[in-house]
Amino acid sequence: MSRAGEAWGRVRGNWWPVLQQAVAAAVSWWAAGLAFDHHLPVFAPIATLVALNTPLGGRGTNAVRVVSGVIVGVVVGHAAFRLLGHGAPAIGTAVLAALLAALLLGGERITMAQAAVSAVVSVVAGQQAGLVRVEDALFGAAVALVFSQVLFPAHPVTLLVRARTKALRALGDVLDVTARTLRSKNERIDRFWDDLRPLYSLLDDLAESRERATAVARLTRYRRGNTEAVRREIASARHLNLLGNSCLTLIRGAMALDEGHRAAFAPGVEALTRTVGLLVDEPRTEAVRGRATRAAEHIVPNAPDTTSPQATAVWQNLRLAVGDLTAFASAERNPPGARQG
Repeated sequence: MSRAGEAWGRVRGNWWPVLQQAVAAAVSWWAAGLAFDHHLPVFAPIATLVALNTPLGGRGTNAVRVVSGVIVGVVVGHAAFRLLGHGAPAIGTAVLAALLAALLLGGERITMAQAAVSAVVSVVAGQQAGLVRVEDALFGAAVALVFSQVLFPAHPVTLLVRARTKALRALGDVLDVTARTLRSKNERIDRFWDDLRPLYSLLDDLAESRERATAVARLTRYRRGNTEAVRREIASARHLNLLGNSCLTLIRGAMALDEGHRAAFAPGVEALTRTVGLLVDEPRTEAVRGRATRAAEHIVPNAPDTTSPQATAVWQNLRLAVGDLTAFASAERNPPGARQG
């Protein structure tokens, strides 16, 4: 895909959350202006934007972290101002104390940043400015919570399906490149490793999406009626993480072999690629999962038989990947946490 295509894909995939942020910032400024007549509530829309500027499913938690950081920073900054005044020593002391306090609260980056900034504002502008920032932060976070939890709550199944589809596509692309590289002679292997990097990131994103979906299902009251679907999707995402990691192990082992042994594993990796391709668009469809499961059964017999210890290890990696692929394809029929292979 070209860079222009990738850029347009980012816009197309994120325009709705971005529009929500813009509208929420405008609402936060307008409503805070009505609520506070003693100052311009500039920090209210800022707090709203910071809270909402995170992946779906984590925006409510982000709002709480913003407020926590602001309160910590204002309290610490006010104490530093009373003891040391407005100078550089007061700012350095306040920022250090605010960051340490934020670490005690969990060490989230957003909490630490808000604590440090609020400490600086409190020292430079005095107690009243610090209290104003707390008011604005509370108001802005409240608007963010209304948008993220009431008006546009994240659906846990949707979160997982999106993350899973991206990870599956990336896995299929990486397996395809791997198969072609295994068949190529005198291929520069160092260029191949760059193609693996997006898959690592997407598997991390999938794990984070699984955690966010679990939290959303637990905290969003009216979504609880569909807990069985959420449970199935979480189990499916867990199996996909296992599949992705076993495929990465297989790829690393196969690419470490000499050219003669590498080519022998190309058919097995190609079969894995085709089977993953079956699951990309409709992985939850019973018929598609059935075809993928049947296709996976024919991958291992095509693997090479060799006396090389390194190649034997890759053979075992291929068997593990096929087992994880089968488990993922049939995840909805298996209890969560089960692993086949």
